[in-house]
Amino acid sequence: MTRSADLPSARLLIVGPQGSGKGTQGVRVGEALSIPVISTGDVFRANVSAGTPLGQQVKAIIEAGDLVPDSLTSEIVRDRLTQDDASNGFLLDGYPRNLGQVGDLDAFLESRGESLDAVIELSVPRDESIARLTQRAIEQGRTDDTEEVIANRLAIYERETAPILDVYRERGIVDAIDGVGSLDEIADRIAAALAARGITG
Repeated sequence: MTRSADLPSARLLIVGPQGSGKGTQGVRVGEALSIPVISTGDVFRANVSAGTPLGQQVKAIIEAGDLVPDSLTSEIVRDRLTQDDASNGFLLDGYPRNLGQVGDLDAFLESRGESLDAVIELSVPRDESIARLTQRAIEQGRTDDTEEVIANRLAIYERETAPILDVYRERGIVDAIDGVGSLDEIADRIAAALAARGITG
């Protein structure tokens, strides 16, 4: 893995609405840069299955039908970021998902003398997201994923998560990527944007 001299690591965040393909593209970026992709959902499941104290808290909250609070989500992500494989960088997927979590992540990274290097914003028209999610629901037999449910999820993203991009835009670290096209085309756009920042695999 090669880096420019003034950027020895890659601490990245990928953001996009459901159906934008950020999970797929995130894995590609992680593999290209040899950094772990840290998805909050995966980290939750890993802690629950391992029976860690944090996992037990998450399991109790989920089983009660409640949302995992920001404080616990941030604690779990912090724990994951201190693991050895994330010492030379990481790609976050699904965190931070609101302004409160941005503050938590900032505080953690600042305590280590670090900051995010780039935020990949996958831009996909709302109609395209709905079409992709509807198709995926049909393919996977997910009858609960109705257009109304999907539209509600997108509304939550637009209300809670999209505003974090304004914070990162002010810092000049957002790369807006056209999320429409083939997987390879989108991956090439992301690679080109990161390369322009000196981040290459």
